[in-house]
Amino acid sequence: MIGFASDLRVWLAGGATDMRRGMHSLSLQVQEELGRDPFGGELFAFRGRRGDLCKILWHDGVGLSLYVKRLEQGRFIWPTPADGSVAISAAQLGYLLDGIDWRNPRHTWRPQRAG
Repeated sequence: MIGFASDLRVWLAGGATDMRRGMHSLSLQVQEELGRDPFGGELFAFRGRRGDLCKILWHDGVGLSLYVKRLEQGRFIWPTPADGSVAISAAQLGYLLDGIDWRNPRHTWRPQRAG
């Protein structure tokens, strides 16, 4: 996983996106549908129709990058299309990319206290 700053703003595009799109058409979608600047340093995430593929668009000040992640099992937890776009933190993005429900992460195991 590429490390992002903890104060980085992450936007999830609601609904499903055509995963055949490249960085240029995704940046156009960011401008037209989300009303954001794709070159402003924020991170934009898109999910495919099946839910197992995620594309992330990010401009780091030098150039535009496109990252892709496919889950072998399960699906990415995503907002409904009615929600439009949703802003999350970089930590929540880490949960999302691991296939964990970023809205309500739960610890499944806690170590016993020593002693």
